[in-house]
Amino acid sequence: MGTQDERAGTDDAWADAPPDAADTGRRLRAISEELSDRFYERDDVVRTLLVALLAGQHSLLLGPPGTAKSELARELTSRIDGAAYWEILLSKFTAPTRMFGPVDVAALARGEYRQVYEGRATTAHIAFIDEIFKCSTAALNETLGFLNERIYHPESGGEPIRCPLIGAITASNELPDGQDTAAIYDRLLVRIEVGYLADPANFAALVRSAVRRPTPRARTTVELAALQGAVAEAVPATEVPDDIVDAVCTLRAALRGRELVASDRRWRQAVGLLQAAAYLDGRPAVAEADLSVLTHVLWDTPAQRPTVEREVLQLVHPDAKEALDLADTIEELAAQLDTMAGQSREALSEWVIKQAHNRLARAGRRLEELRREAVGAGRSTAAVDRVIGQQRAVRARVLTEALGVDARAVQAQL
Repeated sequence: MGTQDERAGTDDAWADAPPDAADTGRRLRAISEELSDRFYERDDVVRTLLVALLAGQHSLLLGPPGTAKSELARELTSRIDGAAYWEILLSKFTAPTRMFGPVDVAALARGEYRQVYEGRATTAHIAFIDEIFKCSTAALNETLGFLNERIYHPESGGEPIRCPLIGAITASNELPDGQDTAAIYDRLLVRIEVGYLADPANFAALVRSAVRRPTPRARTTVELAALQGAVAEAVPATEVPDDIVDAVCTLRAALRGRELVASDRRWRQAVGLLQAAAYLDGRPAVAEADLSVLTHVLWDTPAQRPTVEREVLQLVHPDAKEALDLADTIEELAAQLDTMAGQSREALSEWVIKQAHNRLARAGRRLEELRREAVGAGRSTAAVDRVIGQQRAVRARVLTEALGVDARAVQAQL
């Protein structure tokens, strides 16, 4: 999610927009901020899911169980008044009728073959499909038709049913392992890695939230019709300047040089994401900062993601190369801390004194300098902010795991 500096003045940019479009944009930004406050370390996840919905595209949350994937999807959908929500946990034995409409038993007793579509994927505006790659062979073709064309072919034949789906949020603990499910994977334009909480202070806050009465939170909502209007009209109307087209072409050439090739269809669909990102930030035209959403689009395996991210961010942010180099240093320290698990407190303290403390401190100071330079030049601070968050999380781990400092004291320091 953008910083306060980045968001300043965005409402003015929409001063000439239709009132409904401007109000919808403001509401969606408020929803993004509220969900980011509720779900620790999920700012970018929340924002990217909203961008995907605004572009009318499907997304994949890739990560281990217990990372709030389904809870986040439900909470996001609950903010859309009037939207029909449907979710399912797939298995290799899930029948198409369970997804799209079971047989009407009462009608069958009368000799009529009908399906009950209400409350199923067929009538959903937003769908959450867990374990998407465990889709059964029997349901595969209908699932592809549902995702690709928003249609369902009834069991009894006849005209296909048009589904009102805006976008599907899917989840999986692992990548597809066969050609059949690879076809589904290809249709998920946005791919987001979701991991466990990295910052001990955030983890401590999560634990405390399990035993404390929740504090009433602000709860912004948006009407379904307003969201549909944004998807159908406001987002496609967002301008894509020539310099953005040139930047996309430059990025494609850079990735091809790294032997990372995305299909023409994926690149074309990605333009809608850029327009949605600009709309969500309240701007009438795509800017270079919006290209950062492509870090969730142009990789096939998690191992490729850092390369894609580096190419995208170096194109978008002049400060990104140094920030990403510092991120490599921070990740190296985190890996060293992992390998030292179980060692004595004395050994850990010595490592902190000789290596970790100074390197983390230098990285933190330089990142703050890079952020100030970006703000002064009017550039986005998103890339630097992400690395700053990473530095703080690793610093907190060093304090709690290596030095035994209480997590609440760490949180107060940060």
